[in-house]
Amino acid sequence: MSEVSGRITEISGWTVRARAEVPLTMREVVLVGPERLIGEVVTLEQHEATIQVYEETAGVAPGDPLVATGEPLSIELGPGLLGGVFDGVQRPLAALAAAEGDFIARGRRLPALDREKLWDFQPKVVVGADVVPGTILGSIAETTAIVHPILVPPGVTGRVMSIAPAGPRRLTDVIAEIDSGKKVNILTMLQRWRARAPRQIAERLGPDAPLITGQRVLDTFFPLARGGTAAMPGGFGTGKTITQHQLCRWAEADVIVFVGCGERGNEIAQLVRELPQLVDPRTKRTLAERSVLIANTSNMPVSAREASLFTGVTIGEYYRDLGYHVLLLADSISRWAEALREISGRLGEMPAEEGYPPYLSSALASFYERAGRVKTLSGAGGSLTIITAISPPAGDLTEPVTRHAQRFVRTFWTLDRQLAAARVFPAVSTRQSYGDASLLPLEWATLRSEAMAFLEESARIDETARLVGIESLPDREQFLLRLADAFQEGFLQQNAYDEVDSFCTPARQLKLLEAFMRARREGLQQIESGTPLTIDFAALQRMKNDVASSQLPVADEPSSNREPATGNPS
Repeated sequence: MSEVSGRITEISGWTVRARAEVPLTMREVVLVGPERLIGEVVTLEQHEATIQVYEETAGVAPGDPLVATGEPLSIELGPGLLGGVFDGVQRPLAALAAAEGDFIARGRRLPALDREKLWDFQPKVVVGADVVPGTILGSIAETTAIVHPILVPPGVTGRVMSIAPAGPRRLTDVIAEIDSGKKVNILTMLQRWRARAPRQIAERLGPDAPLITGQRVLDTFFPLARGGTAAMPGGFGTGKTITQHQLCRWAEADVIVFVGCGERGNEIAQLVRELPQLVDPRTKRTLAERSVLIANTSNMPVSAREASLFTGVTIGEYYRDLGYHVLLLADSISRWAEALREISGRLGEMPAEEGYPPYLSSALASFYERAGRVKTLSGAGGSLTIITAISPPAGDLTEPVTRHAQRFVRTFWTLDRQLAAARVFPAVSTRQSYGDASLLPLEWATLRSEAMAFLEESARIDETARLVGIESLPDREQFLLRLADAFQEGFLQQNAYDEVDSFCTPARQLKLLEAFMRARREGLQQIESGTPLTIDFAALQRMKNDVASSQLPVADEPSSNREPATGNPS
């Protein structure tokens, strides 16, 4: 790998062209210049290769050497990912900062996973056992919340010749030898997988249940299937980051993968500091013990930003294959699409709408399609749910990234700027959002339909009231408008910083919805029977206080408070 494989002929930003002296392959990782900057081959034409470099190319000159690695961009998988902070190509930022300081020199790389850390390995098979891909060889306790099974990797079948006894083991220590008949496979706890290739599964399953988030407006009106995909477009200041923090804490998922893709450096730095310190409601410890953070700021090379989504989804698929329910949040795919646009422009490709490359839609599809609920090779059930934030310019929902994302997601949470300005959070628009309502139980779905009709009617009345004044409206319309205000404050609005209101169980959501819809039905009956309308503002305030103080019954505990897994996940 140290022999020179070619010479640089042209540099344009993070795009480099080289004349290859040995055969190269598409998507092969190469090392560029004397500092060995990591790059990836993106086009080949006879002996000319175009490479996108994942680091700053200042100082690289024509004639500098190019070294081929013979491998595609691959991700290290194994114990030690949880709690880690990596960049877009999985360099461990904490380890590099400890070795280099606050400013990491170009070309500096360290293994993504600690090779020296000892893990308490517990074998699960015996010598002579027949194994197939997905068979559990043993397990280790990666954190207090997650038991990490060590599986036979895809492509390996045979008989166990040796298995490591119980005790401390390093990632690269041999834990098993598998005789396949043609060769002996030496297995460790460390795996590598191509970032852009989906991992193998036994069967893809259909959605069967909603992902409970504890956020009333999402769970009740716009549910997301476990193993589904969702997009959350919103302009600056509409609460995307806080909503994602809430989803990280409360969503019914075992493992969280957060991809900070192209956001401002100070925002990512704040996220790196604060997100791991959030208290996990399940274990009462830090959320870092079951989360992985991919951090790629807007001032980093755009090619690394483009790779960061696939780094995150590969890690998510790995934990899904271990039998866990994984939630991947990406903030934001707009910045990722901008990276695609810049790379495409430097490659001289023909631009499509708004300068984005013609393959924007297929690139989004290759990412979203990796979500799903599956039967893994081990026979266990697992899922990967993907939620992406979108930052449309000026809040324009017709721009290409938002429009193409809508083609591949079944849940769409639109964050409304007017609601955010009125300090209504989560600022989810009930008129511009949609979800998979077929996942809801019949009673819940019936109440949801009634509430949606109520909100739609009250929105039309509000438009009229803005023209003629609320006092000019008939009693029926005045009543619905006042009740809609109470519904917004008591149900749709939710305080992320309140100990009680931060999470709402499904049973409590249903009770609240029943209470408001009963008030609507009984109020309309009274008005239709001739009872004059008198707005009792004190009663309305008492109703809001009852909701805020959680005086309505709570029928169950949050699902996130269930006991952590202690054995083989299923």
